[in-house]
Amino acid sequence: MSLEITINDNIKKAMLAKDEKGLRAYRAIKAALLLAKTAEGAGDALSADVEIKLLQKLVKQRRDSIEIFEQQNRSDLAIKEKEEVEVIEQFLPKQMNAEEIKEVVAAIIKEKGVTGIGGLGQVMGVASKQLAGKADGKAISAVVKELLSA
Repeated sequence: MSLEITINDNIKKAMLAKDEKGLRAYRAIKAALLLAKTAEGAGDALSADVEIKLLQKLVKQRRDSIEIFEQQNRSDLAIKEKEEVEVIEQFLPKQMNAEEIKEVVAAIIKEKGVTGIGGLGQVMGVASKQLAGKADGKAISAVVKELLSA
């Protein structure tokens, strides 16, 4: 079943259950899917990769908002964003932890023969492609910098 159909079903269920946080998150996902589908040159159906990238983008936007809201002492808004992140993450594949990322990045560094921080871009390019959908870009970047500067 496509993500769009699943989201539409979940919107109906959330309305019946009067689940505010779920409804907010599902509507945000639906809006993003509609925007992506109607974007220039996008076709009728979105690939699974595009859907995952879209969901990751939504999670990243909310995490950035949480950070800003917490800096401004707006915990009420931060809580709403956190609730939406929880709902959206249900549709994402399991994210890798720091140790798993370290193993993959170490293998890439060894394979490429990179020795210093000058090869950061080279390693990041390969790591980002390999770990797409499985790890956050910030986490990958932090691990690459840590391993290359050691």
